[in-house]
Amino acid sequence: MTQTTRPTVPARTERVGTIGTPGNAMFASRFRPWLLLAPALLLLAGLLLWPLIRVVLFSLQDYGLREIVSGKSNYIGLDNYVEILGDPTLWTAALPNTVLFAAASVVGTVVFGTFVALLLRSLGGFWRGVLGTVIMVAWAMPAVTGTYVWVWIFDADGGIVNRTLMGLGLMEEPVNWFTNPVTFYAIALLNVIHHGFPFVAVTVLAGLLGVPKEMLEAAEMDGAGPIRRFFSVIVPSLRQVFAIVIILSTIWDFKIFAQVYLMPGGAGSNRQVLNMGVWSYVESFGQNRYGFGAAIAVLLTLFLMVITVVYVRTILTEEKNA
Repeated sequence: MTQTTRPTVPARTERVGTIGTPGNAMFASRFRPWLLLAPALLLLAGLLLWPLIRVVLFSLQDYGLREIVSGKSNYIGLDNYVEILGDPTLWTAALPNTVLFAAASVVGTVVFGTFVALLLRSLGGFWRGVLGTVIMVAWAMPAVTGTYVWVWIFDADGGIVNRTLMGLGLMEEPVNWFTNPVTFYAIALLNVIHHGFPFVAVTVLAGLLGVPKEMLEAAEMDGAGPIRRFFSVIVPSLRQVFAIVIILSTIWDFKIFAQVYLMPGGAGSNRQVLNMGVWSYVESFGQNRYGFGAAIAVLLTLFLMVITVVYVRTILTEEKNA
């Protein structure tokens, strides 16, 4: 009886890169998140990136009413930027007002918001909720409404400040606080801090509630006072939180517009109080120089991006070395 032999079937080998193989799974796991984010990224590019590109293109043109009506382009290269850099308004008013005001606003907002957060942390749950609700009203108030309230408070004729100071005998006649750039921006600073501190307070409070009580109790047992505990325990624990609120406050305060434009003299009649945002608006819609105004906006955006990138890199370097 003869024995039949079955044909030998070659062993199945997996080819890297085909469907269902480890190589394809690795590729899919790497790019699947980007594929899922692609629709949102495309939408953001259409809503944010394309308008930014258009502003840059306008900044390279002598673009006014004639170009709007005709629909034609009038490219002049970097002439708008050269004119801006040679304009004394940039160096004597717009840029110093923007930078100094933003720096003071960020410091004031973060410091005051942190104090409010510490106060909220020391309260019980009921009063913390009540006070938190009250301060959120300031954040919910529109910038236009808040600005008009502060203008009314410091009004030269019937403002509360003038009437109070005159009633106390500290002034003999009303003072127009909006003609002097220092007092003008002091009022704008109060407005911005009043409007922005609730966000900082709520954000920092969320971080404070996450700081372990054991760390604070151990520092207190070691003899550390409230100030020492704050800078040695709380600040290092909330480094990421402070980084977020500082970056967002910087972005918001550099592009302040309504709080300056709506105040007396802030719409361009007093060029000593112009900042970059208002200057761009006045040149664009007041002088019909849309290309020149777009160039101012581009410079403001670039300046803000440089500051943000430098600050983020500094934070990341400190964390890496820690």
